[in-house]
Amino acid sequence: MAGERDEYTHGHHASVLRTHSWRTVENSAAYLIPHLREGATILDVGSGPGTITVDLARRVAPGRVVGLDAAADVVERAAGLAEREGVPNVEFTVGDAYALDFPDASFDIVHAHQVLQHLARPVDALREWRRVLKPGGVLAVREVDYGGVIWSPESPGLTRWLELYHLVHRWNGGESNAGRHLAAWARAAGFADVDATGSVWVFASPEDREWWGGAWAERATESTFALHAIDARYADRADLEAIARAWRDWASDPDGWLLMPHGEVVARA
Repeated sequence: MAGERDEYTHGHHASVLRTHSWRTVENSAAYLIPHLREGATILDVGSGPGTITVDLARRVAPGRVVGLDAAADVVERAAGLAEREGVPNVEFTVGDAYALDFPDASFDIVHAHQVLQHLARPVDALREWRRVLKPGGVLAVREVDYGGVIWSPESPGLTRWLELYHLVHRWNGGESNAGRHLAAWARAAGFADVDATGSVWVFASPEDREWWGGAWAERATESTFALHAIDARYADRADLEAIARAWRDWASDPDGWLLMPHGEVVARA
């Protein structure tokens, strides 16, 4: 479900899955909570390790929830989570965000978190998601906007990280500032009733800094992000190691603070 290069910017390295596994409905889809109801059917596109998907299933039980991802190993991991958590009304499957293997009007809600930013044709994907929504069904999408990421204290290493992130993301065919485009994309896909909002993630506590900064230090040198940065000739190994050090320095600074803004859209089919 990545861009035209068919390469997810980060890959599914352990450091990437660790940050994805932190996500819940409360911290990543709170804007959707008013639209959840008992018995609703939900498709979660780009479900990753499944933490949001399983949380959604708990909230709409006994409604059916399907998590869809392009990576078979990640789908297997998510299915294991659902089994361990004892959530029976959720299933996970491998699929294509542009060509869903579901009939028209199959779901009450289609949800996606941090997916459209990785797609070369986000409007085409949204049209396909609209197809599987029931009349009056809800589209719920949330995407970070890297153009608004801010941190303290100042760090040339993190400035270089953000510059490189934009370059690598777009080299892969994605849009790193996806959050600001969601409403326009939804309307272009045929959704007329579009409610656009926003929210932020903030990492400031020692625990949050250690977790987020440590994960990104590892991503900078070990994930597919690092391989793509080198393949595209945007960075070399020394650049990536300097970025990793900058993340560790930020994480260890008691004054470290980082904010990531997100665009959100709730739209009706």
